[in-house]
Amino acid sequence: MFGLFKKFKDGFAKTVSAIASKTAALFGQKPIDASSLETLEEALYTADFGVETTEEILAEIKAAYKKDKTLRGQEAAAIGASVLKRVLAGAEGVLETDSVNGNAVSDTPKKPSVIAMIGVNGSGKTTTSAKLAWKLKQEGRGVTLAACDTFRAAAVEQLKSWAERLDLEIVASHTGADAAAVAFDAWKAASSRGRDFLIVDTAGRLHTKTNLMEELAKIRRVLQKNDPDAPQHRWLVVDGSLGSNSIEQAKVFHQSFGLTGLVVTKLDGTSRGGALVGIFRQLKIPIYFLGLGEQAEDLQPFSVDNYVKAVFGIEG
Repeated sequence: MFGLFKKFKDGFAKTVSAIASKTAALFGQKPIDASSLETLEEALYTADFGVETTEEILAEIKAAYKKDKTLRGQEAAAIGASVLKRVLAGAEGVLETDSVNGNAVSDTPKKPSVIAMIGVNGSGKTTTSAKLAWKLKQEGRGVTLAACDTFRAAAVEQLKSWAERLDLEIVASHTGADAAAVAFDAWKAASSRGRDFLIVDTAGRLHTKTNLMEELAKIRRVLQKNDPDAPQHRWLVVDGSLGSNSIEQAKVFHQSFGLTGLVVTKLDGTSRGGALVGIFRQLKIPIYFLGLGEQAEDLQPFSVDNYVKAVFGIEG
């Protein structure tokens, strides 16, 4: 657990430093004052926590300060952390294998749980697909990757490269191939091999790209020929450095596809790590993983406790 917390802490270094650089005197042993509260307010807005969350955090700290003028920075941080935990209640996504045939000796082929990875180009969707497959494989799960981003030049090669590097099973075709056909073949392969998960990397798309939005719908229809419940998971991969702009993006995709989860990437390189709070607050979609670095192991399960501690500089 300590190692996972350190990963969170290191991953949010820029967000934490953006807050800490303005509140060095606040989150310590010294009593807070009106000036330090103003500084905290500025820091929370800078980190993109949003108006509602920022005001809630400040309101509770101010109420405590009004009762006790000797309130210390560490105590204020604990109050802020408590509010943030409350706001994020229910935000942790837990991925379970829900496709296992109840009988281990059944002749019926195993149906893999399908995770459709959705998002715009540049969000880190393809690399996240590979990292997720690797992580599940490390946990002993059987995983197949489907390279269905056949629209973007080199996307298939990018996923193939990751698969080769991480020794992952992949079904792929060529750039320009029918993405739905690739998804169909990948499902058949994953099922015949008894895999737990099929991770489908789809083409990066904006809501204005009607042809790509229709392609995603086609992938879904084709998968449902094999399994009426597929894809069981529809995850939006969001670039966390976009801050509050990512909320509007998430809304559009949610309206179109009924998202079941989020993966927030690139949080290691941004001071706007509070944006995921706004996304969850608006849409109430669970967050499954965070991208906290470039390496495969830097895709980490989202932990409310670790996130809150990292943001407020609370050790352990």
